[in-house]
Amino acid sequence: MENNPFPYNYIVIEGNIGSGKTSFCKKLGDHYGCKVILEDFEDNPFLPFFYENPERYAFTVELFFLTERQKQLQRHLVSQDLFTTFTVADYSFIKSLLFSRKNLTEEEYRMFNKIFNVFNSAIPQPDIIVYFHRGIPELKQLIHSRGRAYEQDITVEYLQNIQNSYFEYFRNILSFPILIVDISDVDFVANESHFKTVESLIKKKYQPGVHRFSISL
Repeated sequence: MENNPFPYNYIVIEGNIGSGKTSFCKKLGDHYGCKVILEDFEDNPFLPFFYENPERYAFTVELFFLTERQKQLQRHLVSQDLFTTFTVADYSFIKSLLFSRKNLTEEEYRMFNKIFNVFNSAIPQPDIIVYFHRGIPELKQLIHSRGRAYEQDITVEYLQNIQNSYFEYFRNILSFPILIVDISDVDFVANESHFKTVESLIKKKYQPGVHRFSISL
């Protein structure tokens, strides 16, 4: 285990579906022995039904995600493990609100927002969010390649709506830094230099607000 090489103790890697968040977090964990929080999305029994019938199952799937994320983050973040140097997560709690804003009706969203605000008050904010940006066609290709049956019918429109929701949220964040990193054609798993290039960006100290980068390979 190495000492923390980053100026942040709680790092969140965010991005659209299929952008590579989890792969990057796992590599950080393997290299540094840090605490890694990975979303248990496959435990959501309503997710396959949601992709087949979004209008019917949207509220159910979002409420399940909200409660599971709250329990997981509370469990891992309330007390820092003395045997780890820092924490990295492949999602932020705000993800629940961003997805629900696009998936729920206006009435459902108002109710969901009230529940979210109760939970959110007890969840620590990240020290930094790093958002992995890829173009929608590349995301579709990556989603297809990983072969999860229930994801194969995700539409271009849905991915675009999720991307827009993140960008709308980022514009209003002034309490911690947001790194929007264009990682088109970047492969963390197969190419170590790609991983190191992105990692080097996170080792720098940034002021609160949005910072944009493009990885040139």
